[in-house]
Amino acid sequence: MHIDIITCQPELITSPLNESIVKRARDRGVVKIDVHNLHDYSKDKHRKVDDYAYGGGAGMVLMIEPIANCINSLKEIRIYDDIIYMSPDGQVFDQKIANELSLKSNLILLAGHYKGVDERVREHFVTREISIGDYVLTGGELGAAVITDAIVRLLPGAINNESSALSDSFQDGLVAPPVYTRPEIFQDISVPSILLSGNEKKIEEWRFEQSVERTKMRRPNLIKKEQNK
Repeated sequence: MHIDIITCQPELITSPLNESIVKRARDRGVVKIDVHNLHDYSKDKHRKVDDYAYGGGAGMVLMIEPIANCINSLKEIRIYDDIIYMSPDGQVFDQKIANELSLKSNLILLAGHYKGVDERVREHFVTREISIGDYVLTGGELGAAVITDAIVRLLPGAINNESSALSDSFQDGLVAPPVYTRPEIFQDISVPSILLSGNEKKIEEWRFEQSVERTKMRRPNLIKKEQNK
């Protein structure tokens, strides 16, 4: 997989992409991630990428020209499955979307900033808009990092034990069951005996029951979502 991230603030996103699972996946050649500084695609002598909004109002807007220059330059190199704009009013990101995007070959993630991007970018260049939640961040960089992390960990070879990703919360519409590790007893608090039984079938049944109960208690909206399908 190849992921290109377009941003006017590359420093905000480079660190999360160079740590943990994402870094290992990059080192192993599982995914190639390139971060593109939007200022490099500006024709302005001061490398300006934003301007005031027509009609007035507070805040600056990312201009169409440097974004178009960057996207067109990338499209000369490869064909993209999706050009995704990180938008507060986009489709809310979830595990289903992460699974879907992990099957793609080439993606562009466009991080907005300030008051967003010139609307013509959204109308003529973007194929999909995604939000990571109903709140506003300084820019789309952190959202792009979240999506990248969620996608990459699903790629074959990114995680040493690939079955681990399949048992994550939300993969089956439920939150994950509780997990325990050593010591078996800590300050008179014991690990549930079923987990020490060695009976794999019973353990899986217990974990499923725990997932259902925990989902009902903590995320009942997920149960309703499944029932409405």
